[in-house]
Amino acid sequence: MPGGGLDCRPMRWSQTYVPTLREDPADADAVSHRLLVRAGFIRQLMAGHYMLLPLAVRVRAKIMDVIRQEMDRIGGRECLLPAMHPAEVWRRSGRWEAMGDELFRVRDRKGADIALGMTHEEIVTTLALELRSYRDLPQVWYQFQTKFRDEPRPRSGLIRVREFTMKDSYSFDLDAAGLDRAFDLHQLAYTRSFERLGVPAIPVRASSGQMGGSASVEFACPSEAGEDRVVRCRACGYAANVEKATSALPAATDGPGPPAPERFPTPGVRTIEDLASAHQAPADRQVKTLVYVLDGRPTLVLLRGDHSLVDQKLFDATGAAEARPARPTEIRDALGASAGSLGAVGVAHLPVVADEALRGRRDLFTGANLDDVHLRGVDVDRDIRVGRWADLREVAAGEPCPVCGEPLEALRAIEVGHIFKLGSRYAEALGLSVLGPDGQPVTPVMGSYGIGVERAMAAIVECHHDAAGIVWPVAVAPFVTDVVALDPGDPGVAEAVEAVTGRLEAAGTDVLVDDRDERPGVKFRDAELIGFPFRVTVGARDLAAGRVELVRRDTGERQAVPVDAVADRVLSLAGPAAGRG
Repeated sequence: MPGGGLDCRPMRWSQTYVPTLREDPADADAVSHRLLVRAGFIRQLMAGHYMLLPLAVRVRAKIMDVIRQEMDRIGGRECLLPAMHPAEVWRRSGRWEAMGDELFRVRDRKGADIALGMTHEEIVTTLALELRSYRDLPQVWYQFQTKFRDEPRPRSGLIRVREFTMKDSYSFDLDAAGLDRAFDLHQLAYTRSFERLGVPAIPVRASSGQMGGSASVEFACPSEAGEDRVVRCRACGYAANVEKATSALPAATDGPGPPAPERFPTPGVRTIEDLASAHQAPADRQVKTLVYVLDGRPTLVLLRGDHSLVDQKLFDATGAAEARPARPTEIRDALGASAGSLGAVGVAHLPVVADEALRGRRDLFTGANLDDVHLRGVDVDRDIRVGRWADLREVAAGEPCPVCGEPLEALRAIEVGHIFKLGSRYAEALGLSVLGPDGQPVTPVMGSYGIGVERAMAAIVECHHDAAGIVWPVAVAPFVTDVVALDPGDPGVAEAVEAVTGRLEAAGTDVLVDDRDERPGVKFRDAELIGFPFRVTVGARDLAAGRVELVRRDTGERQAVPVDAVADRVLSLAGPAAGRG
């Protein structure tokens, strides 16, 4: 149960540190950031680095307990790996260079290169080198470990940071069937974990990115604070990150066009919109030409004029280790014109990657690689040497679902978890093999699976709050019950507080006693801001009638309850998540 491993003896407000604020922090750009600061859970040290205060530590521990229970349930075994890694193992996998500036790099006093771990695929594989036989498999190892990522733009409090706790796990199996089973078990464990945490996470298809491998699923929590963009179909359940999403575009109806492209002057035309409005060239009949530098070589990337490029789709399609948009000077050197007049017609000296939506299209418009000149009547198959076709475009809301044809919905989301089928990439790079049933060496296949703990905390707040503050689900609340003493100095009130907290403690629920010498209004506002699921108010007037007031945070419902019945009432309302289990 949440709270397992925590000391459930009643804590007094005067004995802990809960620095609540009356005003919102000026730099908060997400609800969770604003409320976690105001309610005394976190404080920023520097951009992307947060101090977790006592209440946050309790929530974090409960989140970890839930995840730990679900990981143990699928056969995971907890370990703890170092946060500092020798550069050599990252070089052997190729990720020392591929991870770029997001990987923190330091040197020790002897000049050795060290990585601050942003993930642990390489390191767990070195541990797996001790596996000798197929009889040692399968294995699922997990940990809760601090990760470091040099994010260029930390934002939104705990949602995008540079130092955070991750539950990362790794599976080792003899074959693809074993990996499929480990992957499915992790998806089940993650689904159950997020349900228990109160996070409405949607499993969506996703890109594997720098992790590599054959497949991945992201768990996306719908939220305006999220940085991910997800599309889904409510009719059939299809869901994907925009980095992976597709749609069923209707077939284009093009005329035959002229026998060859025709030049025409376009002075001052610099954008898709300029060409559409000034020259009767609808955006969906234009070929947009972008120039990217992939692994050091300029490459033309073609899309329909009204479509946007998803960079990750380009990287996945080409397998480029390094990719970036070309600079203006590089564009002019490659094509002899500036952006706004670019095209791929007749280009033979550069690679061309085109989006599938252009396949077979005719009678289109594009740049002529001369400033202020464009072409009409372009037939893609006839006039452009496409070296690679790929799905490159960003799917838009309302487009037909690729599975059932119903309109797709687009939403912003927080990535709270991600699971990957890695295959043999890391095992091969680091020389991992075991003896198979026939006595011959076999390279195990791996999976990698992660949940951001503090990000999950932020997602819970994004999903559970109101105008007064946080509304914690019982399973992860820092304390399930806040017992408010209206007059702590009154002997009768003090005695009743002890009786109430004693009964709650005996029932296994965790309690915070607000024994501060503050006005009732201050105590009630703080209780709502912090988000305790239940508040028990003990005052002399109610005690005279043998009762206390019980308030539910989620509904605001108030009821008078006999002192000796309050613990049973809290447990009946909260369910088993209120106890220690």
